Amino acid sequence: MTFFLKNMISGKIKDLTGGGGGGGGGEEEKTEEGDGNPTAKSSGMTREEFEEYQRQLLEEKIERDNAFTQRKAERATVRLHMRDKYRLPQSDKDDSQIQLAGGDVDLPEELAKMVQEDEDEEESNDSFLGTIQNMDFDTIKIKAQETFTEIKQTAEEKCSVM
Repeated sequence: MTFFLKNMISGKIKDLTGGGGGGGGGEEEKTEEGDGNPTAKSSGMTREEFEEYQRQLLEEKIERDNAFTQRKAERATVRLHMRDKYRLPQSDKDDSQIQLAGGDVDLPEELAKMVQEDEDEEESNDSFLGTIQNMDFDTIKIKAQETFTEIKQTAEEKCSVM
């Protein structure tokens, strides 16, 4: 990597100082393509070195893009789990990001442990709270009043004081 940096810096210095013999406009046309991209000559490398360098750059860019896509998909998975947990509306954007990463994205281990602990805790609390949430309070109130009046009537019949 230092070789490439040294060549690139020395090439830029030569361009600034006008070194490299003969300095005319014709040499610049040879060292850069028409779209402004550097060529092997402008980088001070041989053609094979330059092609290898360009290939390495492309591979690194692809690796970075894949890692970035994977991280985005992991974040989307976290958001999906949070939306499921708190019963929030789902987002199509998260689903599309997961599909972009290949559709098989797992939660990071630490987060998966935290989610599992929360689910276990909720299950233990859910047995009592779930039954209360699913009950109709008006029905419970009516049953309680009926039971109270029945007990009161029974007590009045058995007890002469009341």
